[in-house]
Amino acid sequence: MNDSYNKKNAAPETEKLITLENAYAYCRQISRHHAKTFYLASMFLSKKQQKPIFAIYALLRTVDDIVDMAEDKLKDGQITSDEISRMLDGWKSRLQACYNGHVDNDPIMMAWHDTLKSFSIPIELPLDLMDGVAMDIEFKPFETFDELYVYCYKVAAVVGLMTSEIFGYSNKQALEHAIELGIAMQLTNILRDIGEDVDRGRIYLPLEDLRRFNYSKEEFMQKKINPNFIHLMKFQIERARSYYSSSEKGIPMLERQSRFAVCISSINYGNILSAIEKNNYDVFSKRAYRSFYQKISTIPSVWLKTRLGS
Repeated sequence: MNDSYNKKNAAPETEKLITLENAYAYCRQISRHHAKTFYLASMFLSKKQQKPIFAIYALLRTVDDIVDMAEDKLKDGQITSDEISRMLDGWKSRLQACYNGHVDNDPIMMAWHDTLKSFSIPIELPLDLMDGVAMDIEFKPFETFDELYVYCYKVAAVVGLMTSEIFGYSNKQALEHAIELGIAMQLTNILRDIGEDVDRGRIYLPLEDLRRFNYSKEEFMQKKINPNFIHLMKFQIERARSYYSSSEKGIPMLERQSRFAVCISSINYGNILSAIEKNNYDVFSKRAYRSFYQKISTIPSVWLKTRLGS
């Protein structure tokens, strides 16, 4: 939880963050603390690109943290669904004001206001993001993959569309592949976090897939690993990898200085799937991750790949 936003959805140190430089530094710190793979990839972008990337992530993370906090209070009866909706509506209003040229003394909005001077990011994208995050407030299992896809699009693919405007691209088809990469990454998140989500009483995998592999919701909640569960996991991993594979076609369409960062982010995130396999698909008691050394060890091959593809 980002404690900076526990009071009135605004940072208590806002009065000190009166400069644009400090606003971006604040956004950068949020990215560095919460998104190790994302932050590592951003280090290979130009300084001009890094700042808006951090602004995008800071908004994403802050809204997500607000919803997480609200979910806990909702369970305890300290807050209502309507109050949570009003909180998110408040952020939407502030964002709309930012797009209209007005900015309050908040580091994230200051950074966004400055970003919009140089990059065209349709307001529908961050609004979709907020709507996607709101789907977690009163969570309902996804019956089909089509339903899960909508969720993945809103909480992840729209981030790819926003960052694509920062990366630059020569062909609008790059945006379709950015969506695919976002879907792939969110599916990876879901598979990695299965154990944590079960502890919260949630199943994010499509229920139609559980039935396909004859693995019941009861077995899922009991964290049973059996042949049917392994077949289910293999199917999900293959689905995610198919999205990663298709998304690779968009990397050569990006501006040359952006390709390396996107490629290394994609590969390192995709390797989480390999870590799940290495853990024998035990996502209930083991969290699949890539160490810092493993992440940086991909740099030479990614550098060669992006150089040959340029």
